[in-house]
Amino acid sequence: MEDRLQALKTRLGEIQDLNRAAALLGWDQQTYMPPGGAAARAEQLATLQKTAHNWFITDEIGELIEALRADGADWDYDSDEASIVRVVARDYEKARKVPSELVAEFARVSALAFEAWTKAREQADFSMFQPHLEKIVDLNVRLAEALGYEDRLYDPLLDQFEPEMKTAKVTAIFDDLKAELLPLVEAISERIDAVDDSVLHLDYDEQKQWDLGVEIIKNFGFDFTRGRQDKSVHPFTTAFSISDVRLTTRIDTHYLPAALFGSLHECGHGLYEQGVSLSLDRSSLDDGTSLGIHESQSRLWENLVGRSKEFWSHYFPRLQNVFPSQLANVDVEGFYRAINRVEPSFIRVEADEVTYNLHILLRFELENDMLEGKVKIADLPDAWNEKMETYLGILPPDDAQGVLQDIHWSGGMLGYFPTYSLGNLISVQIFDQVKADIPSLADQIAAGKFDELLNWLRENVYQHGRKYTPAELVKRVTGTDLTAANYITYIRSKFSDIYDL
Repeated sequence: MEDRLQALKTRLGEIQDLNRAAALLGWDQQTYMPPGGAAARAEQLATLQKTAHNWFITDEIGELIEALRADGADWDYDSDEASIVRVVARDYEKARKVPSELVAEFARVSALAFEAWTKAREQADFSMFQPHLEKIVDLNVRLAEALGYEDRLYDPLLDQFEPEMKTAKVTAIFDDLKAELLPLVEAISERIDAVDDSVLHLDYDEQKQWDLGVEIIKNFGFDFTRGRQDKSVHPFTTAFSISDVRLTTRIDTHYLPAALFGSLHECGHGLYEQGVSLSLDRSSLDDGTSLGIHESQSRLWENLVGRSKEFWSHYFPRLQNVFPSQLANVDVEGFYRAINRVEPSFIRVEADEVTYNLHILLRFELENDMLEGKVKIADLPDAWNEKMETYLGILPPDDAQGVLQDIHWSGGMLGYFPTYSLGNLISVQIFDQVKADIPSLADQIAAGKFDELLNWLRENVYQHGRKYTPAELVKRVTGTDLTAANYITYIRSKFSDIYDL
């Protein structure tokens, strides 16, 4: 049995090396690669990802899994060994359904699509990206059909990012959120002038923003000996191992929250990756449980910590010291209200906590419509704008601030967006449990101390990597199933206070 387990781990480690090498090439493309390298990079990624897929779907891997299932019948469910066999078996069964050429074509098309999206976004011209998105939608339809589904075409694509989640469940969650959020947005809109955020739109030096962001995420616990931060068109985090985690952010010299909260958000992802147990390294389990759980951590550090009164009671004097002229006439209460101002906006990553999920709902509905042929890709900008007016009451002035703002579709990632809203719900559910277990948490945050919070998250969430399904982890950590109740209570309380509702 030990020989078979070691043989499986060895093979999985080699496959993971290929996947991490592909991730490194993807990171480089979004940070440092010259645009002229796109065609060659597309072929390199196609080769690596196809090779990794072919190595994984061999009969040898399948035979090892089946033998270990029998050998390990008495293993403890929570053990690394049982988890590796259980999770890898699920991955293997799915991967065997997908042709290697489809994997390669996905890599090739998305690498080229990224460069097209970047140029289209710069010129605010969707037509430049349209043919690439048409190919990506077609590839996703083929992938969904290869994986198989019983209800909605979207289900197997969603499962790629959020295992065992279904479209119907997401739809029900959004129905609950709409019932709560739309009336709240309307109530706040009647008091929109109660909060002034003009201080956020002054001139803020780029390097000072960068340095402050690095200072804060170091204090959070991000280990720069095992990670780094760079600039990219769209903020993201990737990991090449538990000990090599890359964050990116973007800086707007006339909008302070873009880099500040972008860094805090991506740091949450990075802390998760750095917190996975080293015993899972190169095992296929050395990653987050799901994108929803991952987003719960980025939103926890960005919003529940970073946009809290306690956080700014500690950090506002430091911020004033860095930007004395800009913040001379603002106190901590005014700044706290400014960074939490609610107003429908064009850009998802800069949206406030109340309207954010409406941005995700829009994308979720459009992805289903694209896949099911209910909207033509050529008509997508108009469909986008129509939903923006319906849910947020605003009309994007151009494609860059509308349909082209997100990187995800250029990467082939249809089915990803719902994980942001799932992450919002899970973040509050987990944070409520943290507060119950650490009664002094608010005081610790107000003192700029995050060690106990980080250690709690490492112990209860991060160390497990992919050992558990999202539903299992949420139940294990909080004692209850996924619910929107905690999130709705949090949103109502926080913003009723800010807007005196």
